[in-house]
Amino acid sequence: MEREGGRCDEAQVARTLWATPIVSFCLLSFSLVTTHKAKMSLRTTSALRNVARRAAVAPRAIAPVMVARRHNSGQAPPPPPPKSGNGMFIALGIAALAGGGYYYYSQQEGGASATAEKTKADYQKVYNAIAEGLEKEGYDDGSLAPVVLRLAWHSSGTYDKDTKTGGSNYATMRFPAEGGHGANAGLKIARDYMETIKKQFPWISYGDLWTLGGVVAVQETGGPVIPWRPGRIDGFEVNQTPDGRLPDAAQGAKHMRDIFYRQGFNDRDIVALCGAHALGRCHSDRSGYEGPWTFSPVSFSNSFYDLLLNDAWQWKKWKGPDQYEDKKTKSLMMLPTDMALITDSKFKPIVQEYAKDEEAFFKDFAKAFSTMIENGVPTEQFKTKEPWNMESS
Repeated sequence: MEREGGRCDEAQVARTLWATPIVSFCLLSFSLVTTHKAKMSLRTTSALRNVARRAAVAPRAIAPVMVARRHNSGQAPPPPPPKSGNGMFIALGIAALAGGGYYYYSQQEGGASATAEKTKADYQKVYNAIAEGLEKEGYDDGSLAPVVLRLAWHSSGTYDKDTKTGGSNYATMRFPAEGGHGANAGLKIARDYMETIKKQFPWISYGDLWTLGGVVAVQETGGPVIPWRPGRIDGFEVNQTPDGRLPDAAQGAKHMRDIFYRQGFNDRDIVALCGAHALGRCHSDRSGYEGPWTFSPVSFSNSFYDLLLNDAWQWKKWKGPDQYEDKKTKSLMMLPTDMALITDSKFKPIVQEYAKDEEAFFKDFAKAFSTMIENGVPTEQFKTKEPWNMESS
C-alpha cells in the first residue's frame, strides 16, 4: 500500500510568515517602538530630575495633582492623559502579523483569496496544461487519463450526505492516512502528475485541480462534456474521511447501493458512474486485480456495458482475488461489483439501455459525475452560479 501526502507543519508556516514583506513591517514597527522607548526613557529621566528639584523647593505643589486624580468608585474615571505612539506601533505590528497568517493560508493553501480574481480563461489554461501532459509513453496504455479520472472520482466519492463530510472540498487524499486507504492504492501516480500542474498554477486549490483533471480525462478521451466550476478549498488532516467510504470491488449490489445512496445517488446514477470503467485497467500490485475492462482502455465509450452484457464471462483461475475474464480472449476482466450490474434486476435494464444508446449513457454520466465532484462543497463557495463547459483541446 502506497503512502504519501503533506502535513501542515507549524514550524514551516512560521518560517514562511517571517519571510513575508508584511512581517518585515512588524519587525520595523518593533524597531521603531524600541527606539522610541529609548528616547522617551532619556526624556523621562530628565523630567523626573526637574520634578524632584521643584518638590524640594515647594513640596505642596504636587498635592493638588494627586487629589485631582482621585475619583468616586461609582463614576467612570476621567479620560487618561494622551499616551505615546507605542500602542499604535504595537497594534499595527500585531495586525500585520495576523494579516500575514491569513495571507499565507489564503494564497498558499488554496484559500478563497488566491482565486478571487481568476476567470474562466485562467482555468481553461489549467485544463489545457493537464490535457497536454496526459500522453505518457510506457505507462499502461500510453495515457494518464484513466488514473487522473480515478483520482477525481475517489477524492469526491467519500461524501456522506447525512454528516455533510467528505467529498472534493478539502482534497484530503493529500494526507498519509487517506492517501493510504486501500481503495486509493496507485493514485500517487496521479497526484504526482497533478503536482507538476500545481507548480505551474500555484493559485488553484487541490480540490479544484483534481476535479478539473477528471473533467479533462473524460473529455479528452472522447467522453461527454462535464459541467464544472471552481470554488473548492484545501483542508487539513482533521478533515480526512474514514476508510471504507469507497466501493469494495469484491462486494455485490447491496454494497453498491449502500456506498452510492450515502452520497445521494439513485440506481440510475450508480450504473452510469460505473461506466467510468470504460477507461483504464486494474493492477495486481495496487488493487490486487489485473487487466482492462475493454479493448480500448483509453477511449471513453459505452463499450463497458456492451461487453459486460453480451460477452461470455467466467471466473479467472489464478492466485489473485476473485475476478472474471472473458471466455473468448481471456484478456479482459470484470469485477464482482461489475457483474452485480447485470445480476441485479433493477440495475440490468439500465445496463441494457446504455449498451444500446451511448448518447443516453453520456448524458447521464455527465450529470452524475458533475454532481459527484461538487458533493461536499458549500454552494456559497463556488465562484460562479452555473457550472462552465470547458473547451476540449
